[in-house]
Amino acid sequence: NASHVHPLSKKVVDGTKSRKVKTTHLLHIDEHDFTMRPAFAGPAVPVGVDVQVESLDSISEVDMDFTMTLYLRHYWKDERLAFPSSTNKSMTFDGRLVKKIWVPDVFFVHSKRSFIHDTTTDNIMLRVFPDGHVLYSLRVTVTAACNMDFSRFPLDSQTCTLELESYAYTDEDLMLYWKSGDESLSTDDRISLSQFLIQKFHTTSRLAFYNSTGWYNRLYINFTLRRHIFFFLLQTYFPAILMVMLSWVSFWIDRRAVPARVSLGITTVLTMSTIITGVNASMPRVSYIKAVDIYLWVSFVFVFLSVLEYAAVNYLTTVRDGKERKLREKSLPCTCDMSHARTMMLDGTYSEADANSLAGYTRASMAAEDASEKQERMVVHLSLDNESTGTKKKGIRSFRIIQNTHNIDTYSRMIFPGAYILFNLIYWCVYY
Repeated sequence: NASHVHPLSKKVVDGTKSRKVKTTHLLHIDEHDFTMRPAFAGPAVPVGVDVQVESLDSISEVDMDFTMTLYLRHYWKDERLAFPSSTNKSMTFDGRLVKKIWVPDVFFVHSKRSFIHDTTTDNIMLRVFPDGHVLYSLRVTVTAACNMDFSRFPLDSQTCTLELESYAYTDEDLMLYWKSGDESLSTDDRISLSQFLIQKFHTTSRLAFYNSTGWYNRLYINFTLRRHIFFFLLQTYFPAILMVMLSWVSFWIDRRAVPARVSLGITTVLTMSTIITGVNASMPRVSYIKAVDIYLWVSFVFVFLSVLEYAAVNYLTTVRDGKERKLREKSLPCTCDMSHARTMMLDGTYSEADANSLAGYTRASMAAEDASEKQERMVVHLSLDNESTGTKKKGIRSFRIIQNTHNIDTYSRMIFPGAYILFNLIYWCVYY
């Protein structure tokens, strides 16, 4: 008896197996040629677009491009897809139906690489409304070119643009527009970049002309990025400042300490060269001067000038000492008959106390030396009073030390820091 059959034993009818509700029949897909756009040979079909930026993945200065992941949504009306519905509810499909109907052929202008995400299936959604309105959404990652100006790097701001356009349909066939104006673009508040501060996103649109094909509607996603300066202060500017200041230390080192001053100058020059090479290695090979180039090369010049300053000091000291030595040789009296006269040549590194301690030494004749092997020396002339002491030494009657001095180091201690501080004031006022 059928009235006694348990309810669970009744077979539930699956409506999707019914031929009359099959998608291709419900949407009349087999009855139309979807290789043609809606209203073919008629007015241009309006296609609204809105974009949700999911992430701004990277900005590459070397390749001059950026990578962005976004949700791209298209809105249009295709009356061929209208279907009867008593509830006025839409139907949602995945990417498999997209290949059977007409969809806008939007592409990214100046893109280098792009792909539709396919985990776990193609990230495509198609929603059809009873009146024929269609929402077509896909998740895309695109790498596009960005013309960057590095003349103010790293104190720069960059404006990049992602451009959308129909590939085949001119403005006479497809009218591409932002669906809700500036509100058509939305971004995730958590979007951030390590080197940049994202200042603003905004949308624009205009017509693009191609000589061979005509006019096309083009949509623009514009965003402005301002570079964080703190990283470059730590990695570039502060080390350069310290190297310049280190080169000034040589002005306080005695000019006779040749190894100390030369090694300090060479070390700072090589360090500045390393900093410049490191900065340029991470930058494109542009043909104009960047702001960081100006700072580093001026700092390099300051370091190099400190080396040249010591070269000038050492040369002038040698020339002046040679002239004074010749004058002393001409002015010294003959000491052939003075048994207690003592003439000594002491190394310039000796102190005055060391010179005094040599008063009791017996006179020694000066050996001839080649002029190229002579070092900087100071002449200490010791003479004893022969008449009052006879053959007994009583002490030094007169003591004279002739030593050359130069004011170049003294002036450099003020000129170099003053000029570098002035340069920094001008630089940061102009570029920051």
